[in-house]
Amino acid sequence: MRRGNERFVAGEPRHPRQDVERRHVLAAGQRPRAALFGCSDSRLAAEIIFDKGLGDLFVVRNAGQVISDSVVGSLEYAVAVLEVPLIIVLGHDACGAVGAAIDSTGIDAPTLPPHIWRQIAPIVPAVRRVIRENGPDAPVDPEVVGREHLRDTVADLLHSSELISDAVAEGRLAIVGANYRLAEGTAVPDVIVGLDSDPSAHH
Repeated sequence: MRRGNERFVAGEPRHPRQDVERRHVLAAGQRPRAALFGCSDSRLAAEIIFDKGLGDLFVVRNAGQVISDSVVGSLEYAVAVLEVPLIIVLGHDACGAVGAAIDSTGIDAPTLPPHIWRQIAPIVPAVRRVIRENGPDAPVDPEVVGREHLRDTVADLLHSSELISDAVAEGRLAIVGANYRLAEGTAVPDVIVGLDSDPSAHH
């Protein structure tokens, strides 16, 4: 994963495993190398930023990479049935969902449409934690909130799924929470759970 991201950052992608032959081989079944749960932001196209091809990544995305039953069920499928050894949780800077969560804590915050509010509500605890730590008068740094939310997301995934937490405990699965930097194109590991917790071992 790291090598593929390095090729993308350098502007030297190989676009591997994207041809007709690969498509035919995969028609009989899939065996992805990793699952990726990331933000739906159009700039976070998983196979592009990691220079992967068809059948390489099992991808689950929603706005703000927020844990839900459908996300957990999809990732449990990847672990239990597809036997992926790695889940990457991918957040990013300048995230609109994080910005909306920060804005929602303001005194004069406008009322959001209900489905959008439910989507960003899980990010609000990270916002409130940052406000508590820095004081109510300090500006809220979206990058700090995003990092806190990324860590919360990994913790929520482990808390929500006995299947996934058991796989981590048994050494069959690692989870890497990473932040994607839009301008540089780099995916930077922030939190690692499972196996030997060595960042170099899981990319």
